[in-house]
Parts: sequence; C-alpha cells; structure tokens
Amino acid sequence: MTVAGLVRDSPAVRAGLSIAVATGAYGVSFGALGTASGLGVLEVCALSLLTFSGGSQFAFIGVLGGGGSAASAAGASTLLGLRNGVYAMQMNALLRPRGWRRLAAAQVTIDESTATALAQEDPRERARGFWTAGVGIFLLWNLMTLVGALAGDALGDPRRWGLDGAAVAAFCGLLWPRLRGREPWSIAAVCAVVTVACIPLVPPGIPILVAAAVAAAIGGWQLRREQARPTEQVPRR
Repeated sequence: MTVAGLVRDSPAVRAGLSIAVATGAYGVSFGALGTASGLGVLEVCALSLLTFSGGSQFAFIGVLGGGGSAASAAGASTLLGLRNGVYAMQMNALLRPRGWRRLAAAQVTIDESTATALAQEDPRERARGFWTAGVGIFLLWNLMTLVGALAGDALGDPRRWGLDGAAVAAFCGLLWPRLRGREPWSIAAVCAVVTVACIPLVPPGIPILVAAAVAAAIGGWQLRREQARPTEQVPRR
C-alpha cells in the first residue's frame, strides 16, 4: 500500500497526522519561551529531543523563568512526566514492540500517541495511530522548537506576542479532558488553592510539588476508603 493509499484508507493515520500538525505547531512557543527563560538554543533543543513531554518542558522553563532552582524545575518536570511511564506500560502490553522499536516507542509515548492508539478498535489501526501521532509530533515538535528558539531573540519580550500564555494553555489542554466528575473537580480546586497559598511563602517550583503531594494524599485516602468499603453480598436462594 502506498503512503497516499494508507492515509486515505486508515482513519488512525489521518487522525495521527492531524494531531501531529496541531500539537507540533506550538513547539515554536516552547522554543521562544525557553530562550526567554535564559536557556541557550542548544539547551532548549536538547530538552525537546530528550525529554519530549510538552507539559514537563513548559514546567521546567516556567520554574527557571520564575527564578527557581534547577532542582525545583527538574522536580516539577518529573512529576508531570510520570504519567508517560504509566502510558508506556499500557502501550507495551497493547502493541508489544520488539528490538529497537521498543526504545522508539518509549520515546514517543505521550498523551496524544496513547489517545490516538486507544481510540482504535482494530489492533493494526492502533499501531498505525500510535506511530503516526508519536513520530509525527516528535519530528514537528523538535523542528518548531528550533524555529522558536532561533526566533526568540528577534521576538523580544514573549508577552508581547502572547507566548507567555502557551504553558497555561498546554496545561489546561492536558487537564480539561480529565475533569469529568465531581471528585476530579474537587481535587483540582484544592490543589489550585494550595498552589496559590504557597506562592508567596516558598521558592518558585515548590508550590507545584506541594500541590502534587496534596493530590497524592487525597488519592491515597480515596483508595483506602474504597478498599475499606464492605462488598455487597449476593443473597442466597
């Protein structure tokens, strides 16, 4: 099957390509904000090439740009990137890549590639969607990061172009689909209050770590409550 035929006949490939274009495009925002936060062009490009997790990357440069330490930036970035490890376990069991494909799959396992794969029912389409979205975003994200980093100095103040809101938009895009019930909304509200309360008290980067600890504590409490709940007994006849 030709590439054109595959795009025409595979809904997963079409979805993956559209997601790759839409997501990869705002890598230019990360590149521009990365240089504005004090990183060099090579450092910004290395973050996209090696980390390749948009939310984690925005958190890293956001903490650095706010005056936080490298340790705080790395901690915030790591917390947001932990979800990709959970995705990787799921994708490894679903796609079962072998050899070098396993390493490549680990690198391109992100929100978008996982969602594209899970949206398909046919196993072949799952694989096509995963690789199309993952590799497509990886290539475009890194290309646009380079473009944004090189243009960072020419753009001047990123706030003039609205690029300072890119990180917020990225986080909202990741969070919004998960707020489908009362409990997620409640946890998000509590963590937001904790973050705002901590901002004037602790160094940059620490508030998000405190909020993550609060969310983990709430999740643990909910899990213990579910485990302690008595199971319903089926009446015997």
